[in-house]
Amino acid sequence: MKILSYNVNGIRAALKKGFMEWLEAADPDVLCIQETKAHPEQLDLQLFEDAGYPHHYWFSAQKKGYSGVAVLSKREPKNVAYGTSIESMDHEGRNLRLDFDELSVMSLYLPSGTNDARLDFKLNYMAEFQEYVNDLKQEIPNLLICGDYNICHEAIDIHNP
Repeated sequence: MKILSYNVNGIRAALKKGFMEWLEAADPDVLCIQETKAHPEQLDLQLFEDAGYPHHYWFSAQKKGYSGVAVLSKREPKNVAYGTSIESMDHEGRNLRLDFDELSVMSLYLPSGTNDARLDFKLNYMAEFQEYVNDLKQEIPNLLICGDYNICHEAIDIHNP
């Protein structure tokens, strides 16, 4: 199974910049997407189906145009889990898991620590997420977590050094 992860920084913008052409060329079986910044009703989902991804799942933030994750899959999963069941975290649409017979694939978009308040939120999120993953691995030993961990803390670590 070929699994890729991609932070698109806005799926609607990515679609205008050749995302579908990239998807066709990359041809993953499963694509984990982070920072979708859109709700599924804002998209033409038929595009993904026509490209061979009849199974697509979206977990969007309550706040429009903010964060969000998705997973596109050629294969139907046996289960889909939206979020972590940690209410303080799930309103930002940061975690989506698909369970297949042989493994589970998670699309994760961790919060950034852009200021003190968000850094505190991120550190709390990471601690609670680690606990969630530790518990999850007891029942799902083959767990693949793909995503944007937002760990770069200096501009040179991000882009255009």
